[in-house]
Amino acid sequence: LFEHAMFSSTMVGRGKPFPDLFLHAAKTMGFAPADCIVIEDSVAGTQAGIAAGMRVFSYHADLFSDRDGLAEAGGVLFDDMRDLAGLVPIL
Repeated sequence: LFEHAMFSSTMVGRGKPFPDLFLHAAKTMGFAPADCIVIEDSVAGTQAGIAAGMRVFSYHADLFSDRDGLAEAGGVLFDDMRDLAGLVPIL
C-alpha cells in the first residue's frame, strides 16, 4: 500500500541532517514543505525536517532517545504514540 510513498537516503545526495530526503519526498508527492509534517525519533532527522521547513514531531519515549537534543533541534516533543493524533493539525 505504501510502495509509492517510501523514500530512502539512497534517493538523494545527502542524508540527514540535511533536508534533501524530506524535500525530495514532498516534491515527489506534490506537496509544499510547509504543508508536510515529519515524525522523527532522532536529532539528525529532527534537524533535517526543520531545515526542510516542515513541522517536526519528535518521539522521545525510547530509553536511548536524546530528549534534550530533540528539543534543541526544534521538534514538538511527545512520548506516547497515542497522543500523536491530537498533536497533528488537521486543516
